[in-house]
Amino acid sequence: MNTQLPKTDSIKELAHFWDNHDITDYEELLEEVIEPVFNRGTDIQIHLKKEEIESLEKIAKQRGKRHNELVKEWIIEKLKVA
Repeated sequence: MNTQLPKTDSIKELAHFWDNHDITDYEELLEEVIEPVFNRGTDIQIHLKKEEIESLEKIAKQRGKRHNELVKEWIIEKLKVA
């Protein structure tokens, strides 16, 4: 058994490794993580008029983005200067 765990963040490489190894062979190297590993943001709802949504979608399409990505970008820009 190779006692080294892979030192990579590559999902592809990790998936390949664990497809070919048994985690029980590495129990002595594992440690419990108590804090959350992935911090998810909080969703918010914004109510807009139909024409506002249409304008937002048009601008987002012109910029090659989804409308929710554009709104997030705008909010972050405003927060930086607030």
